[in-house]
Amino acid sequence: MISDSIKYIGVDDLDIDLFESQYVVPEGMSYNSYLIDDEKIAVLDTADRRKGEEWKANLTAALGDRQPDYLVVHHMEPDHSALIAWMLETYPGVQLVCSAQAVKMLSNFFEGVDFTGRVMTVKEGDTLPLGKHTLQFIGAAMIHWPEVIMSYDTTDKVLFSADGFGKFGALVNETDDWACEARRYYFNICGKYGSQVQMVVKKMAALDVQTICPLHGPVLKGEALTEAVRLYDIWSKYEPESEGILIAYASIHGGTAAAAERLGEILRAKGAPKVVVSDLSRSDMAEVIEDAFRYPKVVVAASSYDAGVFPVMHDFLYHLQIKNYQKRKFAIIENGSWAPTAGKVMRSMIESLKDCEIIEPMVTIRSRMKATDEPLLEQLADSLL
Repeated sequence: MISDSIKYIGVDDLDIDLFESQYVVPEGMSYNSYLIDDEKIAVLDTADRRKGEEWKANLTAALGDRQPDYLVVHHMEPDHSALIAWMLETYPGVQLVCSAQAVKMLSNFFEGVDFTGRVMTVKEGDTLPLGKHTLQFIGAAMIHWPEVIMSYDTTDKVLFSADGFGKFGALVNETDDWACEARRYYFNICGKYGSQVQMVVKKMAALDVQTICPLHGPVLKGEALTEAVRLYDIWSKYEPESEGILIAYASIHGGTAAAAERLGEILRAKGAPKVVVSDLSRSDMAEVIEDAFRYPKVVVAASSYDAGVFPVMHDFLYHLQIKNYQKRKFAIIENGSWAPTAGKVMRSMIESLKDCEIIEPMVTIRSRMKATDEPLLEQLADSLL
C-alpha cells in the first residue's frame, strides 16, 4: 500500500539476466504498477510480458469484482506497456490515458488493435478527476522516450515518475543503498537527457511531493526522497558527485594493464581521495560508465590495435559520446609495440565531448612498462592531483 487509496500491483522479475538486452541485473528487476481506488479506478501502467500472468493476478486481486475506468500510460516502453491490448479486451469500459506522442506509438506495438474511442490524450497541466483524488499531468519528454508523461496525485502528494528515479534490482532484493544501482541505472538509461531531467526537477520543486512512485525500484519517501532529488539534480547537471579518479584500461597482453595499475598505486601514494581501476575487457561496461560520470577525472589507457585503438576502449568512449558526457578532465596512456596509434584515436574521441579537457602529458608505453616510464607516470599523477 502506498496510501489508503493507492495500491502497488507491480511484479518482480528474478529470472532476467540482461535488462534491455545489455545491462546485467544480478538482483533482478521490478516492473512497477499502481492502482488508485476511488470513485473512478485508475490503473497506472502495466508490466513486461515476461511477468504478464503474475501482473494480471495482482490486478484482479486489487480490483475484486469492480471494473477499472482508466489505464494511465506514462511510458510506452514494452516493460511497462505490454498488457495494454489485454486490458482493453478484458475491460471494455476502460479508457486509455496517454500523451499525444504515445498515441502515435500504439499501433507500432499493437498491430490490428482498434483504439477508436478508447484513448484520452493528455498534456502538461491537464487533470484527471477520480473522486477524492485528481491526477495532474506533467510533461516529461525524453526521460527517456519522447512520449513520457508523469502524473501527480494532488491528494496524497504522490508523483508517479515513469522511469525517473528508477533503479536496477527487484524489490525483494532491495537494500538501503538506493543510490548504487540507481546511479548505474540513471547514467545508462537517462544520462543523455540531463537538460530534460533538469526541467522535471524544476517542475517538482513547485509541487509538494511527499512520495515518488517510479516504474522500477522502491517507492521513495522522507529522507530517501530528498536524497534522490538531490542526486538527480547533480547528475542531470553533469556535475561530479564525488572526488576521485577513474582509470579505465584496455589491455591485450597485460602491458597496458600494468601501467594503469601502477598509475593507480602512484596516485594513492600521493593522497588521491579515491582511485578506481577498471579493466574494460572484463568489467561491467555500465558500471564503468557510472564511475566515469561519478568522478571528475578519467584516465584512459589502451593498446594500439589495427592502426587504431583496442575495441573495448573505443566502445567505452563511444558510450560516453552517446550519453552526452561532459565537464570532465581526461589523461591518456597509450601502448604500441611499433607504431602507437591508440592515443590519437582516444584524443580525437575525447575532443568530441563537450567541455572536456585533456591533461598533458600523454604517456606512451612501448609493449611493457620500463624504468624510464616511471617518471612519466609520476608526472602524469602530479598533473591529475
